[in-house]
Amino acid sequence: MSKASDQAYLELRGRILSGALAPGTQLKEEELATICGVSRTPVREAIRRLEAELFVRRTDSQRSFVAQWSIDDIEEVFTLRGMLEAYAVRRAASRCDEGVLAKLALINEAMRAVIEAPDFDVQTYLAANAEFHSLILQTAASDRLASLLGKLVMQPVVQQTALAYDREQLLRSYSEHIEITAALKQGDPDWAEALMIAHIRRALHARLPAASAPGTNR
Repeated sequence: MSKASDQAYLELRGRILSGALAPGTQLKEEELATICGVSRTPVREAIRRLEAELFVRRTDSQRSFVAQWSIDDIEEVFTLRGMLEAYAVRRAASRCDEGVLAKLALINEAMRAVIEAPDFDVQTYLAANAEFHSLILQTAASDRLASLLGKLVMQPVVQQTALAYDREQLLRSYSEHIEITAALKQGDPDWAEALMIAHIRRALHARLPAASAPGTNR
């Protein structure tokens, strides 16, 4: 991919995640080229990449639209994510050392600081949350698992979950991270797995009310 294509990809992906490009919006290359400050060819390449990642869907008439997610789609993504992250944390429980635990603790405290700040920075929160789950996945030491899970957690419905949280739900998510860390410290795979499944399921139910808004379907 060219630098211009990467630029267009990051710009369009960011606009989809923020909602600036809403589900169902048609993606017109000429307009997007102006927005991204590149020619139409890099935009076309970026759209293909976003299509492969399920951010964009192409119709039979070859027109591209920001993907719309039905409630069934959302439930499926979170169910699959829960299964894979549960397996990841089980593997991590038998491989977690003091260094990993110390890193998880630092990430958790950084997350708490973001939540308690007067002005909540959603991007900083998302980065800390992703770092926590990525470290568990890294500790699980499975390239195959990382490949499968990586495709799921990059889905828009997962990335946008934090936008549906209020401060109380954010603190609850933080507390669940603390509990997962405690289970890893004990080296208890069953406890860690149960906590992770509950963590992902709660995220699903926080996301579902937003999915009931106009523009989604069963």
